[in-house]
Amino acid sequence: MAKHRKKTQKSQARLQELVAVAFTEDAELARDYETLLKNNDIPVIIKQEDQSAQGGGKGIAVMVPEDFLDEAHVIIESQDAYDDFYDFALEEEDEDFDSDLFEDEL
Repeated sequence: MAKHRKKTQKSQARLQELVAVAFTEDAELARDYETLLKNNDIPVIIKQEDQSAQGGGKGIAVMVPEDFLDEAHVIIESQDAYDDFYDFALEEEDEDFDSDLFEDEL
């Protein structure tokens, strides 16, 4: 019985150590962050938060254990930078594609 109590205390301590690595209003983005972090072996949960007391609406917190916070920030920032780079590259490619494709050379 004492072992069961120790496990319960450890799991409660772990839950208390969770911190938000990101806040978003977009549920799909929160799930993307969750998948990204899980793929990098970082424990993660998503928690719906009521931010009306702080002047906002409802938000979604992406939570990780405090020990993983720095690593989770790096992973999310790296993915965001990667996405931004390819969004920019594809945007430029689309502009070039449209301008020359249908010109007649008669």
